Amino acid sequence: MTTWLITGCSTGLGRALAEAVLERGDSAIVTARDESTVRDLATDYPDTVLALPLDVTDAAQVRTAVERGTEVFGGIDVLVNNAGYGYRAAVEEGDDDDARELFDTHFFGSVDLIKAVLPQMRARRSGTIVNLSSIGAKITPAGSGYYAAVKAAIEGLTGSLRKELEPLGITAMVVEPGGFRTDFSGRSLQQSAEAIPDYAGTAGKRRKENDTTHGTQPGDPAKAAAAIISTVASGKTPEVLILGSDALGAHRDVLQAQLESLETWAPISRSTDVDP
Repeated sequence: MTTWLITGCSTGLGRALAEAVLERGDSAIVTARDESTVRDLATDYPDTVLALPLDVTDAAQVRTAVERGTEVFGGIDVLVNNAGYGYRAAVEEGDDDDARELFDTHFFGSVDLIKAVLPQMRARRSGTIVNLSSIGAKITPAGSGYYAAVKAAIEGLTGSLRKELEPLGITAMVVEPGGFRTDFSGRSLQQSAEAIPDYAGTAGKRRKENDTTHGTQPGDPAKAAAAIISTVASGKTPEVLILGSDALGAHRDVLQAQLESLETWAPISRSTDVDP
């Protein structure tokens, strides 16, 4: 039996993943800032669920979640850093405190959990770390600069982490979803208090009051959960798992544009080498 620790299980992809993991017979430490939102999972699966409160920005709660999960199930095989929320603002509009809180949640919270589980994974020479990113890290839409930045940071960290862990029998991967029918663009979406009129035609179009995409996203969270589980179980995790046809198409477009730009500017790139 595989034991999963999943953050952000109250709604959305985290909830769908927790349910799918439990339905297949695995055990799970399911967490949310408000533990009451995941208590029903412990009621439905009393032998295989440990429901815990976890604010990933609280280092003490991070340690407790890992320690309690290890005590109950004997170890953690898969860590899924899913907890987070969206934030929209033009870069100039963004509040410094909002940006720091975004990084504390998405990036440093994930780092703390990774550091907490790695000692036992290294001791066993096995384990999987799954870090949730977003197609936004690649397409960098107007109005999502801070969110794209924090997800790009997660992707960079995971790429290095994967290389460090592979010789130890442990793997790490990024999951890069497109649009899924969750609360991400609704209740969970935050934005800057200030809206500067000059950005109305760019970042302003994606403010909550102007965005009509919520509820129409193409992605099915249950299918995303199944894809993550099957990929982890395959033992051959990719560095980046893209979820959704929209994300796949967007990723291809970005790579093609980057390649074309690379070749266009290649003479300038080469011109900076020391003369032979």
